[in-house]
Amino acid sequence: MGVLMSRRQTVERVQKVSLAVSAFKDGLREQPSTRRRAEAGTARQGTLEQEVQEGEEEAVAGPSQPEESSASKAAWERLRDGRGVEPEEFERANRFTPPAFIRPKRELHDDEPPDISLEQREQIVNDEMCEICEVWTAESLFPCRICHRVYHDGCLRRMGYLQKDSAVEVTETAHTETGWSCYYCDNLNLLLTEEEMYSLMETLKNCKIIPGVCLTLDDFLHYKHQVHKQQFERTMPEAKEEQAALQFNALDPDKKGHIEWQDFLSHESIQLLQKIRPQNALLRLLTPKERERARAAFLALDQDNDGFIGEGECRQARHTWFRKHQKEMLSCNVSISHVGPISEGSPASSRNGKSPEKILPATKQEETSIDWPGFLRENVAYILAARPNSAALHLQPLA
Repeated sequence: MGVLMSRRQTVERVQKVSLAVSAFKDGLREQPSTRRRAEAGTARQGTLEQEVQEGEEEAVAGPSQPEESSASKAAWERLRDGRGVEPEEFERANRFTPPAFIRPKRELHDDEPPDISLEQREQIVNDEMCEICEVWTAESLFPCRICHRVYHDGCLRRMGYLQKDSAVEVTETAHTETGWSCYYCDNLNLLLTEEEMYSLMETLKNCKIIPGVCLTLDDFLHYKHQVHKQQFERTMPEAKEEQAALQFNALDPDKKGHIEWQDFLSHESIQLLQKIRPQNALLRLLTPKERERARAAFLALDQDNDGFIGEGECRQARHTWFRKHQKEMLSCNVSISHVGPISEGSPASSRNGKSPEKILPATKQEETSIDWPGFLRENVAYILAARPNSAALHLQPLA
């Protein structure tokens, strides 16, 4: 017998070690000081304004200040490592160990234009075994609409990534053209390199943003004003403030009066990518499924098959990437190994058919024409911003 272990054996061994460590931590948690810290962590919910007020009160009190400092430090560490859930929030029994996220690194050729052909279709092939347990059970696997990974709903629950509400969503949408994004693709923050993440963390710290806390409209606008002043050394103009307010509304589709931390983090992550990386580098982040969906959308808009579409059609296409939560949708009815964002039988996959969103073509002679590479460059940021399962628009398209 060799010394190499299979992936499943490795996972099981890590789980046993994790359970032993968690049992030790559970014993420590019985201590009064640790219990108070856990209770304080559970109560850390609400808006940024409430969190700042609570922090000031605790600073005046005195004794709890070291505990608050420790909790804040742990929150920043989770943010840096791409983990958004407090370990104490999970019930340790029967839990899989969450994966260790590894941030990407920039390559020397990233800024060079990638070769993405319009005519050559890409074959979409999903994995045949669950990403977590490496077991094949055919139709019970849920494919990610962005990448090639597939999952069991039971494995996702044991990982802590599938709660009661999201379980229904995954079941209903995973095998439709809308699809579902796995926990890798759902988190736009994981697209940032360590250097980019450090830059974002410094900005958030300087603007007194607390990880894990919801932001109201006043919090969001105050943050945007601070960022603009730090970057340009002048006050943000009124037009920019109106755009920021529109972005807040896009991040709060349910009109709750605040935006969730994860939506705010995804928005800031895609904003930073737009600012730091050239479009060619962003194009290299697109997966085969995303490229195929963009290809189908362009061909549907190119009614006369001349390789060009109107500028207005290109702008309209930016809104279509975010239409992920339609209530009435047909099942793809294709094999698990070939499930993609657009099935072979869908109208959008036909060159002469209309797109599912039924975008009406404009007269090309009346506006600037855009070719396939230009279409990709103009839309790449919006395609990436549409990855999360959230109904929020993490990058509001301009009119």
